[in-house]
Amino acid sequence: MTKQNQISYRHPKPFGRIPILDIRPSVDSGRWPAKAFETEVINFSAKVFREGHDSLGAELVLVSPSKKTSRHRLVSGAPGSDQWQTSVQLSELGTHRFSIEAFADDFDTWHHNATVKIAVGVDEKLMMLEGIALLNRAKLEKGRGKSGLALIESVIAILADETKSAAARLAEVETAAVLDYFWNNPVKSLVTESEQLEINCERKLAGAGAWYEFFPRSEGAKFDEKKQSWISGTFKSATKRLAAVADMGFNVLYLPPIHPIGESFRKGPNNTLNAGPQDPGSPWAIGSSAGGHDEIHPDLGTVEDFEKFVKAAKKVGLEIAMDFALQASPDHPWVKEHPAWFTTRADGSIAYAENPPKKYQDIYPINFDNDPAGIYQEALRIIRFWIDKGVKIFRVDNPHTKPVNFWEWLIAEVNAENPEVIFLAEAFTKPAMMHALGKAGFQQSYTYYTWRNTKHELESYLTELARESADFFRPNLWVSTPDILTPYLQFGGPAAHKIRAAIAATAAPSWGMYAGYELVESVARPGAEEHIDSEKFEYKPRNWAAADKSGRSITGYIKRLNQIRAAHPSLQQLRNIEFHHTDDSAIIAYSKYLAAEHNPDGKADAILVVANVDPHAVRETMVHLDLTKLGLPVDSQFDVTDLLTGEKYRWSTHNYVRLDAFANPAHIFHIGKAH
Repeated sequence: MTKQNQISYRHPKPFGRIPILDIRPSVDSGRWPAKAFETEVINFSAKVFREGHDSLGAELVLVSPSKKTSRHRLVSGAPGSDQWQTSVQLSELGTHRFSIEAFADDFDTWHHNATVKIAVGVDEKLMMLEGIALLNRAKLEKGRGKSGLALIESVIAILADETKSAAARLAEVETAAVLDYFWNNPVKSLVTESEQLEINCERKLAGAGAWYEFFPRSEGAKFDEKKQSWISGTFKSATKRLAAVADMGFNVLYLPPIHPIGESFRKGPNNTLNAGPQDPGSPWAIGSSAGGHDEIHPDLGTVEDFEKFVKAAKKVGLEIAMDFALQASPDHPWVKEHPAWFTTRADGSIAYAENPPKKYQDIYPINFDNDPAGIYQEALRIIRFWIDKGVKIFRVDNPHTKPVNFWEWLIAEVNAENPEVIFLAEAFTKPAMMHALGKAGFQQSYTYYTWRNTKHELESYLTELARESADFFRPNLWVSTPDILTPYLQFGGPAAHKIRAAIAATAAPSWGMYAGYELVESVARPGAEEHIDSEKFEYKPRNWAAADKSGRSITGYIKRLNQIRAAHPSLQQLRNIEFHHTDDSAIIAYSKYLAAEHNPDGKADAILVVANVDPHAVRETMVHLDLTKLGLPVDSQFDVTDLLTGEKYRWSTHNYVRLDAFANPAHIFHIGKAH
């Protein structure tokens, strides 16, 4: 467009020549980058349309962090929706920039018009001439290459051959080679490019991993009967447990706070107010005369012992996730050195943590407004201190009780130098805050999964996680924590524990569990949704060998779930879950499919999960499948193999299922080829 023909618009973002709207993935119209992780398949889409009936085309223009540009043709979605889409698997780490380019597809327009007109004997000669003119224009375009130009010349020769009828010439043009060439190398006009958006691709463990939590002080802890005193576990004794955790298939080991614990107002068993001399206190009451957030609890060992523990974990395939709890006990050095970092009440006392009617007298929350520069820099210093000790993952305690803009600043500062560092938000709160933390930079978040137990609840929530919030909120489905023991687990026994683990391990690419879950520990403190004799306030050594021999342990089941996850890349994706209808309100069915083009072995991977969510009964139902969601022809028959039991069946669109919660409450089927 020449300068004298330029048009100024009053609207800051006017329509282009071809309208392009609703580009996805996008977080609040591009205010923040969308999220992706290494090997994740991302669906890119936009609404593209124009006046009239001429053909349209659209391409994704993707610029990698290393400045390499790739183009990916979009295909039209549901008829009448004006939706165009494509799927791309990201592999290069860093921020990718992308836009949607729309254009008039002139060859397709000509082909459509020629087909319609020649079929009824209208404008036959004109259609041939217009085709030749179009192709002569295409010859002048850059980038056609020798093979492309040769193909174009051959098509021109066909159209110009007046010894044949127009219908015969058109038929010769309609070969797969010609149509594929002009699909992949369209003849464009009215090219319109959208605004550019960003998507940040992080390392795979930021989006797909299996997490396990244990208290190192409990691993190897012993009670001295003679002295009637406890001997704490150490990093050295906890190292002995690493191989067992890795053998279960976990790749992240999360440790609750490992720092010195305050003496003032220390909590006793079950959160009682008066601790005895043998009570170790809550690890979240951080800080004592031994130091604060950059020190190790003396009972656990030294910083050097911790570094050895991190290295030992790495040798067996585990990464250590450290707890980052920005709070302090009354004995923390910060209280004397930086009193402005806390809130002083009218009576001169420092405000302790409260969640009325709960009171946490052993913990002082941080005030981020009195000295923001001071506390911001201290938080950054602490994170960098532990990064230097080998920690690349931080599980952040209660981030929703701190300012969101603080987290946005801190995570950006850390990831600017260490993009491999992952932050998990432990935020069980209102959706707006949980989502804001994801937008602020948290790579992962705990979820409401713990309280979603019915078929309807699960279908609704898992759909939200995979569709509505996936661009900015990356879920980690924990089945249990030291703080949470739901009635479903309290009264559901081994069946409930198997059901919850099977769904968490297959419905999302990241899941987690707290030690003891595999032993079906399910006795609650009366009137509460948490374990009795909570490990948060006392030592809890477990006899793992005896538990495995007892027959109550589901360790083998957990191990098999993680083996299945590792073997099937479709389960390491977030956005690909699809639900199928069942006639029973307690049997849920969903599939996860990964196309061959996105699988390293070049084969499609399809998993179908059918689970009985009633832990107290045997349920029978019919399962009705949409085979297109499994990559299969409609109405075909196919073989399925239950990856949990090894049993094989021949299935089709409609299938009978019987699931005994007390034996095998779930099928995890690998879908074979259609017959």
